[in-house]
Amino acid sequence: MKLTSYWLDTSTPFAGAAAGPVEGAFDVAVIGGGLTGASAALALAKKGARVVLLEADTIGGAASGRNGGMCNNGFAQDYGTLSGKLGREVADRLYRAFDAGVDTVERLVREEGIDCSFARVGKIKLAAKPEHYDKLARSQELLAATVDPDTEMVRLADLPGEIGSARYYGGLVYRKSAALHVGRFVRGLAEAAARRGVAVHERTPMTSLKAAPGGGHLVGTPRGTVRAKQVLLASGTSQAGPLGWVRRRIVPVGAFLIATEPLPVETLDRLTPRRRNSVDTKNLVNYFRTTPDNRLLFGGRARFAVSNPASDEKSGEILRAALHDVFPELTDIRIDYCWGGMVDMTRDRLPRAGERDGIYYSMGYSGHGTQMSTLMGTIMAEVMDGRAELNPWGSFAWPAIPGHFGPPWFLPLVGAYYRLKDRFQ
Repeated sequence: MKLTSYWLDTSTPFAGAAAGPVEGAFDVAVIGGGLTGASAALALAKKGARVVLLEADTIGGAASGRNGGMCNNGFAQDYGTLSGKLGREVADRLYRAFDAGVDTVERLVREEGIDCSFARVGKIKLAAKPEHYDKLARSQELLAATVDPDTEMVRLADLPGEIGSARYYGGLVYRKSAALHVGRFVRGLAEAAARRGVAVHERTPMTSLKAAPGGGHLVGTPRGTVRAKQVLLASGTSQAGPLGWVRRRIVPVGAFLIATEPLPVETLDRLTPRRRNSVDTKNLVNYFRTTPDNRLLFGGRARFAVSNPASDEKSGEILRAALHDVFPELTDIRIDYCWGGMVDMTRDRLPRAGERDGIYYSMGYSGHGTQMSTLMGTIMAEVMDGRAELNPWGSFAWPAIPGHFGPPWFLPLVGAYYRLKDRFQ
């Protein structure tokens, strides 16, 4: 079993890194080489900007290359609950932004010729308890009436047409959702940006950020300093660099995944006949999908802990047990990959993007980053060009989380709380 991301292991490493030292003057410095940074750098370069992209590790090496490869529309939260908090008009506007995110991924795959197995397979949200089905049905009624008629409920009697498991009690299908090989996608975006002149530097963490004499910003790295008129932080949960303001507002939560050996097509036809992205309604969520080479990828919040090799392996055993609970016939199947990554979770599980003290930022995607990070990269290129009204998250305040100063000391407490909720709700 490899303790590495399946997506990164089965995609070609980025080969467009800039030669020479990190130096020079640019219109924009993008900090972070994940989906937000790569899509923003590409969009800015298309607009004629001189762009440098600084990545602390490797392109896609953090959350963008360590997720489930799901490109889902819809909220992580219950639509009915969220629209009650935000108001129907705001909730619908944000919901459409997630739709636009899936469309943006599809457009970029087509325009840039990125071979990443993009397919509109749809998503099914599976009711983990009978009462969860009723809540899903109420949300679907609201969705169909206002913002997403491409949804439908699947009753328990009809569930075998969606999933070969007796573990669930029905589900809600979102037809617009898609799946893709996210490793090939993020690296393909960075290659496209490099072809358009973006200076991409891997293993180049930002170590300092300060105002430059006469205007703009000086961005320091171990390999040199660049001057930029504008800076975009696309750094997520990065622990490198002077990002204290961000770290007090994001909780880095471990997400863990396993991938089986390649399975016979007839097995997958029984277990997931429509090849949907699947996610359940538990707080300690499980999700699964098939991969382009017919593996079953199975992930979730196995443990509220940070990701490291020891933690990933412990989480992999929990996920293996969960996989066998959902699909008992896979009990003897080999697990080929086990890995983890850090999700940049905000307090309300909604993204944040905007500008503070002349520095732009977009992050906090809270487990729905593939589509939203790609959308926001392209949107932030417009925001930095003077079109702030295009930012769907521009009016959202982002206060610090009380008692949180970076290291997530409270994660075990949060995990215990959600385990209790799953037991009694």
